[in-house]
This record gives sequence, C-alpha cells and structure tokens, in this order.
Amino acid sequence: MRIGRINRRQFFFLSVLATPALVCADAKWLEPDWVKIRHIKLAGENPSHRIVHFTDVHHKGDRAYLEHVVAKINGLSPDAVCFTGDLIEQVRFLPETLEVLQKIKSPLYGVPGNHDYWSDANFGEIGRAFATTGGAWLMDSQVTTVDGQVHIAGLTGLRGKPVAMKPKEGGKNILLIHYPLLASMVAHRYDLLLAGHSHGGQVRIPFYGALMLPYWVGKYDMGMFRVPAGPLYVNPGIGYLITNIRFNCRPEITVFEI
Repeated sequence: MRIGRINRRQFFFLSVLATPALVCADAKWLEPDWVKIRHIKLAGENPSHRIVHFTDVHHKGDRAYLEHVVAKINGLSPDAVCFTGDLIEQVRFLPETLEVLQKIKSPLYGVPGNHDYWSDANFGEIGRAFATTGGAWLMDSQVTTVDGQVHIAGLTGLRGKPVAMKPKEGGKNILLIHYPLLASMVAHRYDLLLAGHSHGGQVRIPFYGALMLPYWVGKYDMGMFRVPAGPLYVNPGIGYLITNIRFNCRPEITVFEI
C-alpha cells in the first residue's frame, strides 16, 4: 500500500500529539545531566581573572556525574571556583562529595546552603577539604586570593539577614550567598554577587518562567539581576530537588571574566 504525503493539517495534528512525549523525554532523560557552560564577561577587552560558579550539587551518590562536572570545571582553567551552597541532602554522601570536589585544580571557595544545615554536615570537615584546594569555606568571613587582587566574602544567611561585611579596598570584591533574596538586603556594594538555591525552578515554561520556586528567592529566580549591592547572578544549579527532572532549565556552570 502506498502511503501518500501528509498535508499541513495532518502534520500539525501529529506534531501536537508528539509534543508532550518529546517534552517529557527532554525533561527526564536529556536536560538533567546536560551541563551548560555559560560565559559572562564583566570586564572590558582585557579581563584579569576567570571565576567559575557552580551551586546546589545535592549529591546523592551519582559519582560519575559529579566527576563529569569537576572535569568541566578543570577544563575551564579558572583562577578561582565559587560554590554557593547545598553540597548534600544526607550526611552519608559528604565524604564522597568532598573526595570528588578536592579534584578541582583551582582554589575552591564556598558557603553553606539550607540542606547542608539540615543534613547536619560537618562544616569543619568541609572547610578542611576546601582548604586543600587553596580555597576556603566562608562562614560570614572573607579572604583574599593569593595574587591579592580578588576578595571573596561569604554569608551564612542565618537569622534571615546578611552580616554587615564591608568590602576591601583595592581589587575586585565578590560576595557568595545561598539565598538570592538576601542580595537585596546587602548594604555594601560588590563587583559581583553569586547565589543559588532556586534551581531556576527546574521546570520553566516558555514565556512564563518557573512553575515553582523555594522560599527566599523572590524575583531573583535565574540569571543576571541588578540590585543596589551590584550585579547578582543566580545559577540554576547542578543537582536537583525531589525528582531529577528539568525542562528549559539545564544544570549550569557559569564562567565570569572580570
């Protein structure tokens, strides 16, 4: 039997039928592990530092995926790597998480997220692991990179408000926070603020945005925003919450040229 060509109406009808299946396949099997590298240039023609940002690992035992993320970070050859909270959800995964993250070949700086508190993670252990890379675990504190040109501060976000931490003079100042909404409460001005927590909503409907967001996100759900304290970037994260589904919201490693 000869099958004739389909007309436009039939093509449209078949496309409509196929769309939900394609969306589900993308959300379940394609996007969750399809790590995106996003480049943002904040300097002029001659940036002096490359800063990599990742967040919300929520490691649950998928070692191969986390090692893949670390390999991508190392391939970018950053001057510093910044992490903005939620290493784990269960403390039993902390040793493996830190073992893999210590393979990062650049200084790793980070702050805790709510799940790190809820899992009763050992912050001393995390701090020692970050220190082995040349970086630091920042608990309402700030450090300066070895070259003396970048000052990185980190807030815990406890008690629902940031600590009044004044940026240092000379060089670039970067502030790490977990909750995006805290950025609107920071009194001092920074060259760059980095946050996580939102996961970008994980599922984003075109022309609408995130279906659901956690608390302490506000309007700062994903991407670059301007707040009084400076440019704020909210990364959609590496891991996932509740279920490993993403749509129109790939996991991301962000590269800043400053």
